[in-house]
Formats: sequence, C-alpha cells, structure tokens
Amino acid sequence: MSRRTVLALAAGAALVLTACTGTGGTSKGAEAKAPDDPSKVSGTIKVLTQRTDLVQDGTMKKYAAEFNKTYPKVKVEFEALTNYEAEVKIRMNTENYGDVLLIPGVVKKSDYPRFFASLGTQAGRSEKYRFTDFTTVDGKVYGQSPIGVSPGFVYNKKVWREAGVTKWPTTPAEFLTDLKAIKSRTDATPYYTNFAAQWPLTSWTFVNGSPSCDTGATTKLAEGDPWAKGSDLRVGDTLLYDIVHEGLAEKDPTTTNWELSKPRLAKGKIATQWLGTWAIVQFQDAARKAGVSPDDIGFMPFPAQVDGRFCAVVGPDYNQAVNVHSRHKEAARAWIDWFTDKSGYDKDNLAISPLKNAALPDVLKPYEDEGVKFIELDDTKGAQVKAIDDQSEVGINKPDYRQDLVDLARGARKGSLDDFLAGLGRKWTEARKTVGS
Repeated sequence: MSRRTVLALAAGAALVLTACTGTGGTSKGAEAKAPDDPSKVSGTIKVLTQRTDLVQDGTMKKYAAEFNKTYPKVKVEFEALTNYEAEVKIRMNTENYGDVLLIPGVVKKSDYPRFFASLGTQAGRSEKYRFTDFTTVDGKVYGQSPIGVSPGFVYNKKVWREAGVTKWPTTPAEFLTDLKAIKSRTDATPYYTNFAAQWPLTSWTFVNGSPSCDTGATTKLAEGDPWAKGSDLRVGDTLLYDIVHEGLAEKDPTTTNWELSKPRLAKGKIATQWLGTWAIVQFQDAARKAGVSPDDIGFMPFPAQVDGRFCAVVGPDYNQAVNVHSRHKEAARAWIDWFTDKSGYDKDNLAISPLKNAALPDVLKPYEDEGVKFIELDDTKGAQVKAIDDQSEVGINKPDYRQDLVDLARGARKGSLDDFLAGLGRKWTEARKTVGS
C-alpha cells in the first residue's frame, strides 16, 4: 500500500470532478449483472490498479491465473498507474478508462451512475458486504472495496516493553506518559511524524469516530465545528501537537523519510507511527529484510475508551467499479466478485475482509483479546463534508494544516493551539452556512 491508499480513504465517497464533465459520462446508467454460468462468460477486460508493485512482481498475474480456473474464457489484463488519481481523472473524459477501475477520489458521489455500472441494490449487497453505503446512490451500489482498513498506531512492541509499558494507554495523557518513558529508557525516537512525506499527516483525520465511539461522527462534521471542545478531531490534533511540543517526535520533521522509517521502526530506532492496518505488512516485510523478528511489529488503537472499551473505525480502501461503457460488464463484474470474495487479497495484505461473516486477520487478534469495538461510520453526509472542506479551504484530507500544526508545536510558527484550532473552526462553520445539505 502507499500514499494513494491513504488518500483514497481520505477522499471517501465524495468529491468534485472538474475534468469529468465532458464526453466521458452518461446519464443513462447501466447494471453489471453477476453471471449465472462462469463457463459462458467471455471477453478481455482491462483492470486499472494503483498497485504498481503487485503488477511488477507478478502477483496480479497469479490472481488472474486463479480467476481463470473459474472463468476460463475471460482474459484479464492489468495496467498499473503510478499517479493513479491524476491519470484516471484525465481518462474519464473519454469512454476508455478500463473495464474495472478503482473509483477516483475526485469523482462526485452523485455522478457515480454516469461513470460506473451498478453492482446491485444496497439492500441486497449490505447483507453480505461491509461499506456499501460509501458507493450507494439512490439505493444502488456502484463500487466494492476488496479490503477494509482501520487507523491505528504501528509500534515496536520490543521497544515499548523495554520502556516498561506492557498495556495499551487508554487516554491521550497516558499515551504521552508512555512516550516519555520510551524517550528516557530507550534509544528510540518515541514518535515519528513522517512530516516530509506529508500524506501520513492526513491519517490523523481518521481519528474521527474513535474517541467518541460514534458511528455518526461524519454527520457531526457536516453539522458542527470539528474542533469544538471534546470533538474527535480536536482530541486527535491536540495529541499530535502535544507529542511534538513535548519533544517526543524526531528533532527535525523536515528531514523525515517514509521508506527509511519502515526498517528504522522494525529495528527499534523508532517506536511509534500513526498509520493504519494497511501498513502492518509493509513494516513486517521491512523487519524480515532487516533480519529482525516481524513479531515485534504491533498495532494499537487510539488511546481513548468509551464504557471501558477501545473503539476502532473500519472503512473501505479504494472501491473497484465497472466502467459504464465496458463491453464486457459481466466479465468485469465476475472479476470484482471473485477478487473480493475468493482471491485472498485481504489475507495477503493482513487486512480486514469486506465480508461481514469473515474472521479478523491474525494480526488483529490482540484487538479481539482486548475487546476492541469496531465501528463503521455512516457516510450519508460524506459528500457534504467534502463540499464544506473544499469551500472552507481547511483541507482535512490534505497535509497542509497539520504541517502548520506541527510547525506550531515545535516553535517554527507563532501562536497558540487554542487559537489555531479556533481558526479552523471559524473557517469551517462559515463554509457550512454556504453549503446545502
């Protein structure tokens, strides 16, 4: 996974597609029906993906070979795009944007029927799959994510034990105390911001929902001030500020390096990073390459509890969709269903399955042991939140304001935290008045 995965989550269901107002769309809509007889499905389909690594190392071809055991007359071709969002946005001015593609974050949710074929009704699909509301328009579902992801702290368990910490912190104050213990008792950098890479800072928006354990957290963003006292984003942003302000992060955030942070955390030179479940497999791979135990890589929820339980938000990764113009919609639908249900892609990535009856991955067994409650946020107001964010120019899914927050915390920018967050709140609430529901 990579920056594109994180930004896809950040984009959610939302957005405004300025480049897709030309010939690419259609107002008629279409349905990609599930095939009744796999032996009769035929055609060549092109699957667009952001996973350049899996195309280059042959992994996607292996998935296709397994798919062909069920659908022998379908030929699957892959095209990996390095700058997925930008390239697909341009292609969607035409009818040629693959047969199967990942829904770009820039596509406005209400425009899904113009560009993608329906996979069925939400009432039907929600019985089997998670996340259906993220791509539902007028009762029909237009995309399906093959994995679910949850934000949290990737950490080096060995370092935390060396610092004398054996239990997950349950409050932000406890978390800070634990980082101070790591700083005083080990040689590790307690927390790593990945400031220079920028995109990891956007992951802090995914705190939303966890401190309050509220499935309506997205709706609250649309209807109130995200930085009001006690709000989830204020809790998260305050913790990030305090980490940096109290000297518990790297000395110079401008020199951070995302790729190097993986082996450094694996070897115990870094203790903690706020990322997501998608990152676990990357840090475990880094551990193996560094000759240390991948078992040292742990994952913990945000330090907050409601009624004595941690809450972790789980949401979709990029959603796969069928091009409304595809001449092989049945074959494209077959690929999406097979890849979601039977490919093992979720297990290969230590991810949460989108199938409601599936077990959690082994790496999240500690979550089960601790009784962590998984919640899915209601995305009904997701598009409105994005519109408010665009109008306000706050950028909750962009790195800029949290880079400013880190600069404020380390003294590279003047001002107080309260004034900074109040300023964000004013911009947001003013924009909310001009954005309709």
